[in-house]
Amino acid sequence: MTLALDLAARGLGRTTPNPPVGCVIVQEDEVIGRGFHPRAGEPHAEVLALRQAGEDARGATAYVTLEPCSHHGRTPPCTDALIASGVRRVVMASRDPNPAVAGRGVQALRDAGIDVSVGVLEEQATRQQAGFRSLIVRGRPWVVAKYAMTLDGKVAAVDEGNGAVTGAAARARAMTWRNTLDAVAVGSGTLHSDDPALTTRGLSGGRDPRPVVFDRRARSSLQARAWRPGSVLVTAPDADISVFEALGVTVVRAATPLEALTGLGRLNLSSLLLEGGPGLLSALLDAGLVDEVRVFIAPKLLGRGLSPLTAPERRMHDAQALRDVTVETLGPDVLATGLLSDIPRL
Repeated sequence: MTLALDLAARGLGRTTPNPPVGCVIVQEDEVIGRGFHPRAGEPHAEVLALRQAGEDARGATAYVTLEPCSHHGRTPPCTDALIASGVRRVVMASRDPNPAVAGRGVQALRDAGIDVSVGVLEEQATRQQAGFRSLIVRGRPWVVAKYAMTLDGKVAAVDEGNGAVTGAAARARAMTWRNTLDAVAVGSGTLHSDDPALTTRGLSGGRDPRPVVFDRRARSSLQARAWRPGSVLVTAPDADISVFEALGVTVVRAATPLEALTGLGRLNLSSLLLEGGPGLLSALLDAGLVDEVRVFIAPKLLGRGLSPLTAPERRMHDAQALRDVTVETLGPDVLATGLLSDIPRL
């Protein structure tokens, strides 16, 4: 199953609105087939793994990271392929929260006489599928807040713009996140001060995420590097968007942060990397819409500067605690991550 999860990870950021899924076929302790879902509309992981296994799949065990689909979508049901292959057993990490599948895949396999086990490395699989699960259950993307700060809690010097806080290893890690999440978002202030390209610069084989700019007045410069085919503007219901429509930008109108994320969900964006600035991060955090936090801490002191948050205002005993916290070092920097929300399940 660990191998299947590694395979599934290769589809992250590429499969929406479908989930990332990996599959491994094993016959007498030998891997005879492996596959992952590369993108929506293309064959699913189980089909690709079975193709590789061929006739040797008969009597084998299939390890799959998510319950096989049992309905006709853009591709035929994976349960049919597994049944036709003659596999003896199917081991799956987690059940599918999609109402079109939930439990039906397991039942179809069992009705065909196949031994089915559920729950192997379930937590790891569920974490990997957070974006898909959020889109299916909540209708909005899984929001990952990312920022880098100094030891004294500053993300930038006053009026400096895009000054590097962390070292090369931390910046390279951030590029891998852009590669595996569907979209990356900034506010109009960050767009104006930093003019970020929001690409996976320097990452070999990287896929650029879809840029999302939150600008309620729709007054951002049309020359900003973030605007390209597929870019999204999130703005107020009454904003004048004519120049952005002429540029080919997709527009989401929203009066509240939740409406904004729901609008992004309608674009089939299942995961969103929130990169700044403090105003946008604070607004989504105050609305309870940040699901995960990834923070780089650089071993340096700045003094006067910008804090990563401007709101909400709380007392220390009301501070939000992260769950499932991890801490690691990347060169001289420290990376701390954790969850603020439960990953949606069935």
